[in-house]
Amino acid sequence: MKVIIATGNPGKVKEIGLAIAPLGWEALSLKDFQLEMPEETETTYEGNALLKSRAICNATGIAALADDSGLEVEALGNEPGVYSARYGGDLPSDQARYELLLKNLGANTHRKAKFVSVVVVSHPDGTDEFYRGEVEGYITREPRGSGGFGYDPVFFVPDYGCTMAELTPEEKHAISHRGRALKALIAAHP
Repeated sequence: MKVIIATGNPGKVKEIGLAIAPLGWEALSLKDFQLEMPEETETTYEGNALLKSRAICNATGIAALADDSGLEVEALGNEPGVYSARYGGDLPSDQARYELLLKNLGANTHRKAKFVSVVVVSHPDGTDEFYRGEVEGYITREPRGSGGFGYDPVFFVPDYGCTMAELTPEEKHAISHRGRALKALIAAHP
């Protein structure tokens, strides 16, 4: 089966393509189809992922896989959540977003958080598959590590004793929210 990875991020295309390789699916890049991703206007991970996968599937007649993910910090009422990539408005970088997060948390000692990812596969026959993955941790007081992206430098993973940004790419994929959602997808297709 062919599936378009519905993202403009080439790193994510590669990561997802490798993750779904055991299914024998041929992962296609969105850039090969000259299509624009729809704006994320939904208020849930499921809604945004479905919006993207369904739009690409409908436009091409080929199955499409999309994900939406975010960071939920309990002390901030689960913000930034689905707005993680747009936290603080038009901030210029991932670093600016996690610095704002640290500022908003301040001296708060309740720093429990989780990363959430929802993966949706939309098929030309109109069916959609939903898979969710989560990883729990804590927000550090300052960034650590140079790997990963987004909020990884401030997300501490207790089982590993380090931030997501300090893990190797293989370690991160094995425990990440997106990795867990993709493992659920693979398990559903024995």
